[in-house]
This record gives sequence, structure tokens and C-alpha cells, in this order.
Amino acid sequence: MIRIFYRDGAEIRISQAESKFATIPKDSVLWIDLISPSGEEKRAVESFLGTEIQSRATAEEIESSSRFSEDDKAIYANTNFLSPADDEMLMDAVSFILTDKTITTLREIPLRSFDTLQRKIQALPYQFPDGFTVFVEIMDKRVDLDADIVELISKDVSQFSKRINQQEDINEEFLLDINQLQENAMFVRENVVDKQRLISNIIKSKRCPKNSELREDLSVILQDIASLINHTNFAFERLEYLQDTVVGLINLEQNRIMKIFTFVSLLLMPATLVASFYGMNVELPFAGKWWAWIGIGSLMIVLIVSIWLIFKHKKML
Repeated sequence: MIRIFYRDGAEIRISQAESKFATIPKDSVLWIDLISPSGEEKRAVESFLGTEIQSRATAEEIESSSRFSEDDKAIYANTNFLSPADDEMLMDAVSFILTDKTITTLREIPLRSFDTLQRKIQALPYQFPDGFTVFVEIMDKRVDLDADIVELISKDVSQFSKRINQQEDINEEFLLDINQLQENAMFVRENVVDKQRLISNIIKSKRCPKNSELREDLSVILQDIASLINHTNFAFERLEYLQDTVVGLINLEQNRIMKIFTFVSLLLMPATLVASFYGMNVELPFAGKWWAWIGIGSLMIVLIVSIWLIFKHKKML
């Protein structure tokens, strides 16, 4: 699917036909949005831009240190957009090609930030004179969504903390939930740091417009990203603390159970010894007396009570 945003006087119109490239000036095209494009659509865009468009597999395989490049024609950038899915985070690759006036985006799935921006472009066309302003707006919307994800993680951390304080369902499953939230926090931090590196490279690029307002907007986004990184690091540290606390509580519970079993074993050991002694097939004292079983039972009770009193006196219970 292809969406071509181009200027028609004071308005910005949308076309979904690659044949539109033949009827509009190149400088009039503001944004080319490719969503799972067909081969014909990709070739049409490549011919219009005079450059090659990366495939999804290539964009995903690019190392984080090589996600930004530029030549005499355009800036090429790749990053990942997070999408929450149940308890996990999905990362979808998005590619950008920035020329003097046009931005081209390549993605495989619908993204809420893109849909919101497309409506804004049509409503306020005068705010988007070129492709770089569209890129800045995309990054700004994306960072806002990442901030929402970080806020959700912080809320989950607070809920986990309350569960620990109230000792509700403190078990191995709860520990796995904390571990999953840690994974999500790491995904968010990795994703945000990737955008920080990308925007920093854009600002340093010679092809980036000298527009002070545009650079200021990018600098503000970098500040927001730095705040998100600090917030994510704090959430991750809290999760590590909660994880250690849960492990400690589970160990204490296991130790308490083992302590009970040990105490019961020691409590019955003297009585078991007496019972074993009188169970031998030999001549034993008081064996012929009618009250022998009463005396033996009383002795066993006295031994059990004595062991219990000793443990209680030593404060070992």
C-alpha cells in the first residue's frame, strides 16, 4: 500500500496510486508512506527518488551502530517502533529516507502515531513545509507513545510493590511476572536509546536543514528521550529490588517450612527411640507389669514436652 502526500496549492492531498508520480512535481511531494508495499510500488518510489529502498529483512538485520547513513542524495535511517502485545513488547522496523523536501517511510504494519500525524497534516498543512518537519513530528509522537509505555510499566511496578507489601500470591509465578516486566523495560530502554542515537545523527548531518527552530525541536526531543531513559532505568532498578525481595520472601517461606519439618522430627525423635527400644524382642525392665504401657507412654510424652520447652526457651520456635 502506498500513500502520497503532496501539495496542491495551500492544501495537502493524498493519493494511493503510484502513477501519480508522473503528474506532480517532485518538489510538491511531502511524504511517501509505504505499508507492506508491492514490488511495483517500491520500484515506482525508487524511480521517483532516484535511490534504492531497503527491504524489511535488510532493515531488521542492520546493526544498531549502522542504522544511520547518508550520501549525496538522501539520509537513510532505520529504527524500531514498540507495540505492546499482552504482556510482551513487539518491535517493528521502520525505515526513513530523507531528501531535501520529501520523507519516505517504509513499514509493515499500521502505526497509531502515523495515522494521527496524517490527520494533522491534512488539518494543518501550513505546519509541514517539508519532509524534515514530518520526521520531527513522527519522532515527537513516537517519544510520547514511548513515554506512555514507560508510565504503564511504572504503574505495574507500583502494583507489584503493593502485592509484595500485602504478601499476596508471592510465588514463582509472581517472580516470572516481574522478570517479564524487566524484559519489557529493557526493550523500551533499547528502543529509546536507538532513537536517541538516530536523532543525534540527524542533527549532526550536513543534509539537516539549518532551520534553528527545527534543530531546537530535535533538541527538545533528545531531552525528552534522556528523561525517558532515566525513568526507565529507575523502573528497572525498582524491579530488581522487587525481584530480590520476592526471592528473599520465597526463601524465608521455604526455610520456615523446613524449620517446621525439622522441629517435628526432633520432637518425635526421643519418643521414637523409646518406642524402638521397647519394640526389641528381648527381656526389658517392667515388661511383665500391667502398667508398663502407661509408664512408657508417659515417658514418651514427658520427652516430647521437654524438647518443646527447650526449643521454646531457646527461642527457636
